[in-house]
Amino acid sequence: MTDSQIAAPSADGTSAVDPAQQSSRRMRNRVLVSSFFGSVIEWYDFYLFGIASAAVFNRLFFPEFSSTAGTLASFATLAAGFFARPIGGIIWGHFGDRVGRKGMLVLSIVLMGVSTTVVGLLPTYASIGIAAPLLLVLMRLIQGVSAGGEWGGAVLMTMEHAPRRRGLSSSVAQMGLYGGILLANGVFALASALTGDAFLDWGWRIPFLISAVLVVIGLWIRLGVQESPIFKQAREEAQQAEAPKVPLVEVLRHPKNLLLSIALVLGAFAASAVYGTWIVSYGIQDGFPRADILNAVLVSAAIGLVFQPVFAYLSDLWGRRVVVGVGAVLQALSIPIMFWLMDTGSVGAMYLGISLAAFTHAIVYSPLGAWLGELFPTTQRYTGASLGYQIAGTVGGGFAPLICASILAATGGTAGISLFIGATCLLTVVAVFFAAETSRSAL
Repeated sequence: MTDSQIAAPSADGTSAVDPAQQSSRRMRNRVLVSSFFGSVIEWYDFYLFGIASAAVFNRLFFPEFSSTAGTLASFATLAAGFFARPIGGIIWGHFGDRVGRKGMLVLSIVLMGVSTTVVGLLPTYASIGIAAPLLLVLMRLIQGVSAGGEWGGAVLMTMEHAPRRRGLSSSVAQMGLYGGILLANGVFALASALTGDAFLDWGWRIPFLISAVLVVIGLWIRLGVQESPIFKQAREEAQQAEAPKVPLVEVLRHPKNLLLSIALVLGAFAASAVYGTWIVSYGIQDGFPRADILNAVLVSAAIGLVFQPVFAYLSDLWGRRVVVGVGAVLQALSIPIMFWLMDTGSVGAMYLGISLAAFTHAIVYSPLGAWLGELFPTTQRYTGASLGYQIAGTVGGGFAPLICASILAATGGTAGISLFIGATCLLTVVAVFFAAETSRSAL
């Protein structure tokens, strides 16, 4: 039985026999809470590493390098986590499509919490030499594998429990990205307020060690949710006879939607890596106090958190293509404007520039969770959506800070960085024209 047979859409866009209707309102609310807070914790851990890469790791784990080389090495370590994310997407996606969504989300949050806590306990280069950056890279790789399965599972759980308005429902899990950035920057800003040598000696470790407490909370919340009803019905009706033994093989056999998924997310990932991570390093080099630049990123994350559900809801009303297409164009324009405002040297202008980039990012990013999930059938959805998203994250998000640092070192200006982001957003616009409009299609 195909997915369209399982749930045929009615006139109002909902399904007459939608399995998501089986999920009680109370359970749907718990799934939303679980997906949001679980995603916040996962992305707190993941982006905390990015902030520390820009502000701390180059000095504590790569001290033998020059300032520029140390920054490049630190961002290369950051990129290692993004490189591991597609591997995590394949692993979690395979078992998520074969066994279930819930179990993979429980495992991913445990793995992320342990690896992040270990980072907070690592000796520095001064204590154990080259072993310090090697252990740092290893923990980052583990973080990447964990993050590779988090996004897909959280988004699919929310949209597969929702009988309607999948864009709005899936945006709750997407909001965890901004919530994680907000929490990571906030905690790191508090820790960086320590005076003297206290921050570099031990203060930077506190945000990483807090993860041990957060993961216990997230684990407790996630253990209380039920499996996706759409996944359960698809598995029961097919009785595994029609389910692909290796979902990845089926996804690669018809690669169009995978390629479209990568391109759809690429621009948003590259832009967020610039305004949410690399901008800390650039702002410090540009003469802004570390506290001010961290606070500006904090404000930008709050803006994304607020507007994420707004544009996701609009994508349910107007369609995914309109919102993502317009958002990608505005995102491309916002980056050079951000640099222009920052180069004025005004703290207020710096806040405005980063906030503008965050606002346009919320437009393009908001509908993507639902759209990627809708492009794949139920028995391939976790694998296909996760793999597309994570490959884009590796290319657009993982290497963007390294590319930006290299361009700045080579040219001394930001024009090349703006062109790079513009090119990634152009790919997103092209993908919008070729991807199917799925906002009113049945899962």
